[in-house]
Amino acid sequence: MSDTYIHTGDLRDLRTYPQWAQALVESCEPAKRRVLDHPIWSMMREGTLPDVAMRSFLLGAWPLIEQFPKYMALNLLKARYGYTRGETLARRWLVRNIRVEQNHADYWLDWAEASGVSRSESLRTETDPEAAILSHWCWQVSASDTLAAGMMATNYAVEGITGEWAALVTRDDIYAYGFDARVRAKAMRWLKLHAEYDDIHPWEALEIVCTLVGTHPDPALVDHLRSCVQNTYIYKYLGIDQCLRNLQDMPDSTREYVAA
Repeated sequence: MSDTYIHTGDLRDLRTYPQWAQALVESCEPAKRRVLDHPIWSMMREGTLPDVAMRSFLLGAWPLIEQFPKYMALNLLKARYGYTRGETLARRWLVRNIRVEQNHADYWLDWAEASGVSRSESLRTETDPEAAILSHWCWQVSASDTLAAGMMATNYAVEGITGEWAALVTRDDIYAYGFDARVRAKAMRWLKLHAEYDDIHPWEALEIVCTLVGTHPDPALVDHLRSCVQNTYIYKYLGIDQCLRNLQDMPDSTREYVAA
């Protein structure tokens, strides 16, 4: 039986992927939900997130945003043209999307500026260790692990969960109308891009990873890829949770949630 994988069907339908990939995604769902259920997103959307926490969030996530094209470049170094179908797919996809991620870095700085965080602050401020751990992890896995592991941790896990929390924040446009009309479109561009149409990227990355490792990979490899995804979710949670832990005037209900 051939182990070659060629995707057919709806790219965003998990049922169209190999059984190992379906099981991996489902097993990582609790760690993913922990991030998406965090109160920071509803507070941000409703305009109740204190300025100090919003600044902490924007500054803490900037290293990840700034370095994301670099993670992709590190993974691109592993993709040999014509060597395997999976590597060729990865090479074409990474080359095409590195420039897209550079544009996203510009849009993030626009969002930060509209939120009261200057570009000089974003570029020079050191982040909390809890916020920096995700960017360090993405660099490590992209630099020293396999192409499949690097793309699973970054292009699948990071981009996938980013699209989902961006959709939570932008729902109903409540957050958007907190900005002055003169800067609203520019301030919201990063969020809108990720919430509306950038969500195809994680599915494309999953297709590439499945093509790289085949329909029946070694169980140890699957376990490793699962760990890569879970690490991304865990480190993302630590970063956003620290934004609320830094607050001194945190509401009792939120303090109890964070301490749980």
